Amino acid sequence: MVRTSALGTVALESSVSPNDVGAVVIGGDYRGLGVVRSLGRKGIPVWVVTSEHTLATYSRYCARRLRWPASDDDRISFLIDLGKQLRGWALYPTSDEFAGIISQHHDELSRYFTMTVAPWEQLEWAFDKRLTYRYAERLGLDVPRTFYPNSYEELANLKNNYPAILKPAFQRGFNRFVHDKGWIAHNKDELCRLYKAACELVAPEIIMVQEFIPGGGEAQFSCAALCNEGRTLAVLTARRARQFPMDLGRSSTYVETIQNESVEGHACTLLRAMRYTGLAEVEVKFDARDGKYRLLDVNPRVWGWHTVGSRAGVDFPHLLWRMLYGEPLEPFCRGVAGIRWVRMVTDLEAVARGILGGSLTVREYFRSLHPPLEFAIFASDDPVPATLEIPVLALLALRRGGL
Repeated sequence: MVRTSALGTVALESSVSPNDVGAVVIGGDYRGLGVVRSLGRKGIPVWVVTSEHTLATYSRYCARRLRWPASDDDRISFLIDLGKQLRGWALYPTSDEFAGIISQHHDELSRYFTMTVAPWEQLEWAFDKRLTYRYAERLGLDVPRTFYPNSYEELANLKNNYPAILKPAFQRGFNRFVHDKGWIAHNKDELCRLYKAACELVAPEIIMVQEFIPGGGEAQFSCAALCNEGRTLAVLTARRARQFPMDLGRSSTYVETIQNESVEGHACTLLRAMRYTGLAEVEVKFDARDGKYRLLDVNPRVWGWHTVGSRAGVDFPHLLWRMLYGEPLEPFCRGVAGIRWVRMVTDLEAVARGILGGSLTVREYFRSLHPPLEFAIFASDDPVPATLEIPVLALLALRRGGL
């Protein structure tokens, strides 16, 4: 039997049905943990492939843990061998890098797996911020003022305001620059110094210089969606009230679902024009200087706070599973507002800095933890990952040399 979805075609044995397949989650951090729980609670067997991050492998819903090879070539060979064993299983990447690798080898992998990411010619527009911003501008969407210097000389001649942000066009590999997701420069000398440091870590052509949009958590928004060839099947909008670090967050630490037609419209316009299929989080920031929402990023895979969706009525990993295997879905589903999500370990530092800086009071912090509240790690039906989070993070930091 041959089954076709919007993300590819998989040849299945005639005796195989969706009840006989499971999921392979690539990445064992808290994003992967959320996918494992979402599918595992529905009785779907889940295997986790991981290298550094191991938190998801301690979930009661993780049926098996596999080691992720170091090189890209070895990874694809590994997945092909695994796919021959697990024909028809769904493949869920949990990072930009993993999504990019799988997308670039979509034709090979879709012979064995049910793919959850689009082929590279489609995914590239979301993966590479240089392409994303240019595409958004053609659609008339607002983006931060961004420069693409190809050399130190071009950078030195830029006429831009400060502070400014140096950021990579995409996330690939691991180093200080990629890990931090960008560096803030407060003057030209600092910009030039940081640019030289970044060029030692990544290719100069992927380094962007972007204006810094003022504002804290009150200005940070995301719209998450499940799409099928650009048509939105499920959507959830949120305000990313706290992040760490505060100025240029690597990840959200406290999120609250809201209703915001402008943010939702911004995201859906972009995903519709891309004819996007799969899960995506579109990040925007409200610019109080002119009252416009400016596109920051598109994450073409599961995002950090996706687990709030199950409590808000849009369990994204399972909805994607149902779409891929042809199970019935509502024509359109919008998540409810007023649900909160927190990752306590990273949020505590964001809260401490907010209180010391005067942007948050102790009373406001405790009020923010009122139910309904979804924890990123703790779950009453799956408590072990929460007990191991701090030791696992400490071990990871030691392996990375303190980065």
